[in-house]
Amino acid sequence: MAENAPEEPGSAAGRPQYHGAPANALPLTASEDRQWATLAHFGGILGCLPSLLIYLIFRDRGPFTAQESKEALNFTLPPTIAAVLANILVLLPVVGNVFAVIATAIWVALTCFSVSAGIRVNHGQPHRYKLNLRWIK
Repeated sequence: MAENAPEEPGSAAGRPQYHGAPANALPLTASEDRQWATLAHFGGILGCLPSLLIYLIFRDRGPFTAQESKEALNFTLPPTIAAVLANILVLLPVVGNVFAVIATAIWVALTCFSVSAGIRVNHGQPHRYKLNLRWIK
């Protein structure tokens, strides 16, 4: 900005007219907290990405969402990695069909467990997967 340029109306001296506000997000209400926790589990149908995004965005805004999205992320991460590897190995000429069946079985199992957990969490009950590595503390 030039030294002799006229100041924009509404701006303070030495400060640009438009400046960002601090990003202080409000805490989630009880129903929003339950809603995002439920979506973290239902997102398991698509793999670990939905629960990861919900965990990173909402973990500081709602305790139930933080707990349940972390649980969903820990549960969906290993099967997602296995499914991605199986889908890559589908390209192998002789055994590709076996890996296609494995990838499909992983997706079906992940879908069943995720929907079951999502329904329980939607009723306000915390859910713990029995077979969970819990890599993220």
